[in-house]
Amino acid sequence: MDRVRTGARLVTTAAGDVEFAERGGGFPVLAVHGAVGGFDQAMTLANPLLARGMHVIAPSRFGYLGTPLPADASPAAPADAHIALLDALAIERCVVIGVSAGAPSCIEFAIRHPARCAALVLMVPLAYAPREPYRETIHLTPAARFLLSTGLQSDFVFWIGITHALTGLASRVLATPRDLIEAASPGERKRVQTFLKTMLPLRPRIAGTRNDARIATSLEPSHLRAVKAPTMILSGRDDGFGLGLGARYTARHIPGARHLTFERGGHILAGHGDEALAAVESFLDAHAR
Repeated sequence: MDRVRTGARLVTTAAGDVEFAERGGGFPVLAVHGAVGGFDQAMTLANPLLARGMHVIAPSRFGYLGTPLPADASPAAPADAHIALLDALAIERCVVIGVSAGAPSCIEFAIRHPARCAALVLMVPLAYAPREPYRETIHLTPAARFLLSTGLQSDFVFWIGITHALTGLASRVLATPRDLIEAASPGERKRVQTFLKTMLPLRPRIAGTRNDARIATSLEPSHLRAVKAPTMILSGRDDGFGLGLGARYTARHIPGARHLTFERGGHILAGHGDEALAAVESFLDAHAR
């Protein structure tokens, strides 16, 4: 835990205690991590933006690492917690980047606090979409069930998987086709391995991950047409968590949203890391102001 907390701070806000890391200067970017994450995962994902002169603020969401899980942990509550953190840091306006299970609170941020959101980026987002008749919620996919039932049980087993069975672990935990990981370049495989390492240690991330699972199976429609910020969405059609449908629905209903879809790449957009980063950087060059 001490290793993980290196570089993090705990601040008391109007919404309670929030753990976060902060690096860089320039225009502020709020980087919001996905499931089995924390400030460290968000900072790892946003690290390339530091080289472009961005000021990255990376909080641990409710139930992750040093941020407690409150009674109300629905998507609107963490959105307001994001605002409370920005208030504590005297930051008036920022770009908001939400990854995977971090997307619901970022969408609510843009809806509830439009004047504070300069631009919205949703990467492989967990988002609402209409389902089959008489069923408005999603079921956990086999990959998600594995993550909750087996993948989070042992730091040692997880570490062994990262170092000695990367392809198998990544295909199940990160819901990405095995052949894509096997065919990935050394640099891309390193990206996958680095991302998996941000999930350790597991224990202080379990409460948040289970809360994310509850949210995933009970998502309700958001007032997407109220989003005023320029929006970019990135997703993969073969996302093993089944998030492509929600990404497409969100892109269709946010006015002017740009949607970059990869036919193959799974949940982590394997093989498209450089292309996805270039697209996000170009988008931010135009709107981070």
